[in-house]
Amino acid sequence: MKPVIVVHGGAGAIRKEKAEGRCSGVKRAALRGYDILKNGGDAMTAVEEAVVVLEDDPQFNAGYGSVLNEEGEVEMDAIIMDGRDLTSGAVSAVKCIANPIKLARLVMEKTDHMLLTCNGASLFAKAQGIPEVPGEQLITEYSRARWKNNLKPGSNPVASQFGLGTVGAVAIDSQGNVASATSTGGITNKMVGRVGDTACIGCGGYADNNVGAISTTGHGESIMRVTLGRLILHYMEKGMCTEEAADAGLSYMKTRVDGYGGVIVVNNTGEWAAKFSTEQMSWAAIKDGQLQFGLYTGENNTVPIDASL
Repeated sequence: MKPVIVVHGGAGAIRKEKAEGRCSGVKRAALRGYDILKNGGDAMTAVEEAVVVLEDDPQFNAGYGSVLNEEGEVEMDAIIMDGRDLTSGAVSAVKCIANPIKLARLVMEKTDHMLLTCNGASLFAKAQGIPEVPGEQLITEYSRARWKNNLKPGSNPVASQFGLGTVGAVAIDSQGNVASATSTGGITNKMVGRVGDTACIGCGGYADNNVGAISTTGHGESIMRVTLGRLILHYMEKGMCTEEAADAGLSYMKTRVDGYGGVIVVNNTGEWAAKFSTEQMSWAAIKDGQLQFGLYTGENNTVPIDASL
C-alpha cells in the first residue's frame, strides 16, 4: 500500500492576508506526516504529528492561536482515532495545554475511556507528565482582538467563527491502516464549557480500516446534528467514491440544517478527497511523491515533494 496523508486548516472565509500562511502551514504539516509514513511509520503517528505542526502555528485555531471563550480564555477540543480497532481518545474544554492532540492520544492509550473533559483532562495531563503552559502563552493578538470585537453589541460570534482554522489530518500507511486526528479552539466568544463537534466521535472525525478515515471542520453544532463524519463514511460503505460521499454529506448538512463546513477523507485503498461548502478551506495532500494543495473551490496545485521544500 502506498501511503497517503491529507490535512486541512479549517473551512470558511479566509482573509487575504492570512491565505499564504494557511497554505504554507498545511503544506508543512502534510510534509511532516508524510515523512513519517514514507519511512515506515504508522498512520496514527503521522496524523498526530501533522496536527501538532498546526497546533504550534498561530495561523490556526488550535493550540497556540486558539480563539477565546466569553471570558477571554482558551478552551480546546481534540480527537484521534485508530482505524485498526476503532479505539479513540478525545479531550474537551482543556486549558493550558500546548498540544491537545497529544493528550487525546494518551486518553486513548492510557485509560479505559474515550473522552476526558475540563478539570478531569487537566488532572490526567498532570498525571501523565504533560506540562502546563500559561494560558496567555496560547493567545495571539489576533485572537484577543477578535474576542474584543465580538463583545460589541450586535456582533455575531457564531457567524464570525468561519475561517478561524480548525485543523485535522487523515492518513493511510503502508500496512493499510487508517487514522484521523482533529483539533480546535472552537467558536470565538463561546460559552464557557461549550464543546463542539471536534471531540465527538463520528462528528469531528472517524477512522475504520474497513472504510476509511475522515476529519471535519465548520459549524460544529451543524456537524453534530448530522454526525457528518460517520455519515460520509456510511455513503462510502454504500459504494460512493470519496468525492461523491463528501459532496453528498456536505449537501445533506446544508439542506437539512443549513450548515456549512469542509472535510478531508481517505478510503482504505488510498483514494482521497478534500471538499467544502464554504468559501475556502486550506488543505494539502501527499501521494506518490506529489504534493497537492488548495484554498478555493476547484483549486488543485500539484508539485513534486522536493520542489515544495
